[in-house]
Amino acid sequence: MVTEPETRETPATPGRPRAVVVRDALGVGVAVGLSGFAFGVTAAGAGISVLQACVLSLLVFTGASQFALVGALAAGGNPFTAAAGAFFLGTRNAFYGLRLSQLLALPRAVRPFAAHWVIDETTAVALAQPDRKSARLGFTVTGLSLYVLWNLTTLLGALGAEAIGDTAAWGLDAAGPAVFLALLAPMVKTATERAVAALALVLGLGFLPVLPAGVPVLIAALAAPAVLWMKGRRS
Repeated sequence: MVTEPETRETPATPGRPRAVVVRDALGVGVAVGLSGFAFGVTAAGAGISVLQACVLSLLVFTGASQFALVGALAAGGNPFTAAAGAFFLGTRNAFYGLRLSQLLALPRAVRPFAAHWVIDETTAVALAQPDRKSARLGFTVTGLSLYVLWNLTTLLGALGAEAIGDTAAWGLDAAGPAVFLALLAPMVKTATERAVAALALVLGLGFLPVLPAGVPVLIAALAAPAVLWMKGRRS
């Protein structure tokens, strides 16, 4: 007697407990949100007022772009060049949004507000979840905690830097670049990413003495397509 093979249904991916998702999301939000202190200090050292620093954090809300903008301004760069560099750094969030729009599938009325929270950290937490419900929770908790804390610490950092006066005299002018490198270093894992980072460093430092402030950042952005092009030729 011939029996038909049993068909096994693939079990649905179990969701993570809400408490675990909230704990992980809060951990990311608090850890990164505290670096708003460094941005507030850096902004004040660049001659940006407390109000301007707070508006940047409220409306831009992407740390790398904010640090790039105030860094270029502090070096005496043209505001339009500084803004262009910050804009190009922020374009990666648009690609995150393409992925998250499918994963989260939020109602249309909510999407414009959620888009403001599409950054490295919220994307990483959302993508780490096994199901849509957990992804939505992780995205929301990370975005809310990070947004509130980042803006609060920006205000405190800017007020503190304004109170102590010359930030360079205290060595606080290095706070922004140090935090930026600390956030960037864990993301550079593969050989391709290390090659991009190394080439960007060479381009940025190489053009720094001969080009206006802010422009070397734009030149350094060419490292990614250059490395990918060379990798494609080899393969």
